[in-house]
Amino acid sequence: MLGLALACGGLAASEVEQKARSADERVGPLVPVAVARADLREGTRLTPAAAARAFAVRQAPARFVPPDTFPSASEAVGGTLAVPLRSGSYLTAAALARRPAPGGGPGSTPREGERTVELYVAAGPDVLAAGPGARADVLVTTGGDSGRGRSYVALEDVELAAVRAGSADSSGHGGAGDGAASRANAIATLHVTLHEAVFLTAAETFAREVRLLLRPQGEKHSGRAIAVTDSAL
Repeated sequence: MLGLALACGGLAASEVEQKARSADERVGPLVPVAVARADLREGTRLTPAAAARAFAVRQAPARFVPPDTFPSASEAVGGTLAVPLRSGSYLTAAALARRPAPGGGPGSTPREGERTVELYVAAGPDVLAAGPGARADVLVTTGGDSGRGRSYVALEDVELAAVRAGSADSSGHGGAGDGAASRANAIATLHVTLHEAVFLTAAETFAREVRLLLRPQGEKHSGRAIAVTDSAL
């Protein structure tokens, strides 16, 4: 009886293994996918830190995974969620309002009504280290060395598509008389409206300095006009 029971047990185990193999064959191979750890709101910007916090990598059957699913959230850095995502949802290219270029480079596409503008700016180490999708405030300083200068917040919460170290002189752009470009240490690519693009281009040419300040993630607009003149110093 004991031998019969062992034989039956062995047969049952064999059947389980066969069924498991059959199920694996039907489901197909597993692939890595980026999955939301918690509910995410529309408009969430996928900076490197935000993407790492918001998504985990899971294994899922390839046949059930949408073709535009990201295997890792790091590949979507620079994007912005166009729709809310529920916890456990796949991160797909279709869920992004703005698809980043491969490798998170400076090829992200602006939204409708936006323009991409490249400017020579003054930027600190934090801005130079920021990845695509980071947000920045734009400070403009006018006036010459003789006085009558003014510094003010020209734009708030502008999207940084790319930034790299560089100056107008090193790029052959011009010399010391070329306005803000002559005091720049970086070249920034920004997504802005057409009106803002015209303003920034003029500021680069005629202002004394155009400076970027990195903006904390999720910070709301201040709604206040901030300006300081040289007479106030």
